[in-house]
Amino acid sequence: MEALYVQCAEVLSLAQSMKDDLAALLDPDTGIAPRFRQLCRDQIEELENVASFESVSEEKELLRLEENTWALLQAVMPARKTELPTFEYAQDLLQQNPYTPTATIAQAILNASPVLTELIVVREWLQDTAPPPMQPEATTGYWKFTKHNIMQGLRTGAGARHGLVKEMDPDAVNRGDGRSLAADDSSYEKGLVQALHGYVRAGRLEDAIELCKRAHQPWRAASIRGSLLFYWKGIVNEGFQDEMDDDDADSWTGNPNRRLWKSACSRAALNTALADYERVLYAALAPAPQTSLILKSACRTWEDHLWAQISIMCEEKQTMEMSRLGGSFWEGGMSAVEKGARSVSRETMEEEEEEWEEEVRGALNGLKSVHVEEGPPADHPFHFSQLNIIQDKIGFLLEVFAEGLQNQSLQSTTYEYAPMCRFFAHLCLFLKLIDVTVPPDAVVVILEAYLQVLEAAGQRELIAMYAGALGENAVSRYALFLVSLELSADLSERRLALTRAKEQGLDVDSVAAVTAEMTMNKALELLPASRGPLPSTTALQPPAKDAEILLLRSIEWTTFSEATYDRALEQANHICRYFLATGRVQLAQQLLNMLPAELAAIGEPEEQATEHLHYRQFFSIWETLERIVECQALEVSDMNRDTRNAWLQDYKLLIDQGHEQIVKLLTSEWLVNDVENTAGDARRRALIRIRQIYIPELVIRLHSTLFTSRFRFPDNLKLLLKLVNIVADSRYKLYEDFFSDSGARLDDYLGAVRRAILGGLEGGGSDPFHVILA
Repeated sequence: MEALYVQCAEVLSLAQSMKDDLAALLDPDTGIAPRFRQLCRDQIEELENVASFESVSEEKELLRLEENTWALLQAVMPARKTELPTFEYAQDLLQQNPYTPTATIAQAILNASPVLTELIVVREWLQDTAPPPMQPEATTGYWKFTKHNIMQGLRTGAGARHGLVKEMDPDAVNRGDGRSLAADDSSYEKGLVQALHGYVRAGRLEDAIELCKRAHQPWRAASIRGSLLFYWKGIVNEGFQDEMDDDDADSWTGNPNRRLWKSACSRAALNTALADYERVLYAALAPAPQTSLILKSACRTWEDHLWAQISIMCEEKQTMEMSRLGGSFWEGGMSAVEKGARSVSRETMEEEEEEWEEEVRGALNGLKSVHVEEGPPADHPFHFSQLNIIQDKIGFLLEVFAEGLQNQSLQSTTYEYAPMCRFFAHLCLFLKLIDVTVPPDAVVVILEAYLQVLEAAGQRELIAMYAGALGENAVSRYALFLVSLELSADLSERRLALTRAKEQGLDVDSVAAVTAEMTMNKALELLPASRGPLPSTTALQPPAKDAEILLLRSIEWTTFSEATYDRALEQANHICRYFLATGRVQLAQQLLNMLPAELAAIGEPEEQATEHLHYRQFFSIWETLERIVECQALEVSDMNRDTRNAWLQDYKLLIDQGHEQIVKLLTSEWLVNDVENTAGDARRRALIRIRQIYIPELVIRLHSTLFTSRFRFPDNLKLLLKLVNIVADSRYKLYEDFFSDSGARLDDYLGAVRRAILGGLEGGGSDPFHVILA
């Protein structure tokens, strides 16, 4: 079944390539509906080779229904999309020539009635999709076993066996004397007539006639051939002449006495003395309201009931119009010719057509709840679909299906759900391609459902194609799919997913930006808010959670193209704020390493550009502090003089670099310039929180570094005490960053300052500040 998703997408892709060629889209052999139908048929053939499990049987039945529905669409849609040709009305033909053959009059009646024309098309579809008739056993003669018994009785003088017919004519069993055929002949006769009914049901009259001939019953062949309308080229108006050779002008076909033949068929169908199977055959040959009960008694499937109802309506319409028109020699003889054809205004004809159309609609609606003995019930989704397609209520059909998806009356756990979503999605797209108006909201719901089916089936590469059909919702829907990939797709797969969006005509930059934003928001919803007590920056950090990695990797979507670098800058700042505000320094640092270098050159908007540069400034300092720790750890007691001098030089250089970087940060308006004003948006509050975490941390770490290295570099003690002045300076207000929570960080720093001042007395003397003046 999974292969069918790909194959349907290939057909859709082909259809989109010829979307401006209506003739190609509706081609009866290579059009879109025939291609979808062929896919279903191929799938059924594949399943034929599978063991007959119940699930396989259900799958085959569903595919058969879908195949038939595509065939129905191909049957009715071309005519609905084509302008009707000009034609002559039947009354005009009869007024010009009362001897016009009934076949020509029937064609004129058909031309004047779009509803009748479509019903004929639907009837042909039902016949084409009918199951093959059951073939009777081969026979070597006419009533062979009965004939043998009769001849045996004549030779022996015993007469016919009790209960058997005495004659061999076709009416022998219908004389009311209770006699019948030999058991084998009776069984064969029943099978033969049922097979003939099957051929009539399938519209294969010529095959039925041929079967009668092989069964040595030419009289049955003649009775079946009587259903053909009378046609005689020699008396047809020029406009209705076909391409027959002129030599055939005097030849005629069909039944010139069809009205009488039909009456005889109806009498036979209503004759209770005949076998039921005989009555059903005659009712099928000449369907009429009077014999409808007989005809419908043989209906087993919903399609049978539909065929019977439509056959009755078509035949009745033709008969009713013939009778209403009058003036036809072949229907009413010379008396009809003398009376002439009825003259009716076009307005009256239209009113009568509307009345009949309403009757047809009512009759078809009755099939919604008809009892079915075999096959899917009348309310099966595909039968409901077919009925609405026939009634040209496709928009209503789509709305009903979409409503079922929304209120979950169609459960996604049922077997039919995925195939029905697939069919309706492609139905929507097919109708849009051939420019049939469809309810847009319903289409969106249906395509959304099919996208979920594709996602569940793992058909990632197909999502972009169907998301692209959502119009205004295409970008957000495809972005939603990309968000659902979460961490399962690596960088190359994400890039490929955006490439598919471009191939389907989507705005790739918009898709990337929306996906990034959705992913970031999704991750933030899963993560705790950045509020509460300030986190420790010295405690061992736990491994990154999936949600944190998802937040980190959300930036990837906006870094594929330079066109989205501005969005990447804003997004990177947002993510970095969260990580720093929650103490996840390593993740924030990893984020900056993932960003293209070009982001640092972006100057607009100034607020975002400045914030980004401030983060880079911070992490440059953070790296320097880590290098100082690493360098300090390199000292060992057994260093030789040259090695120790080189180490001291590196160590001093790093300390000086760190001191310069940190002082520069402290004396500038890093992130925000007023931490006392905590009012404002969430961004400002996050920036204040970051300052309160890392300004004290940088001050204390620099203080500790300078204090630890004072014996090797005595000037560092002077730098340390000058740092105290910077922290206390009202111009920079760094002391405000220490006043958070319980003020523990300020206590830590003041304690460190006290130890540093005492350290100033280590060289002797009583003035702790002499180191500054020295």
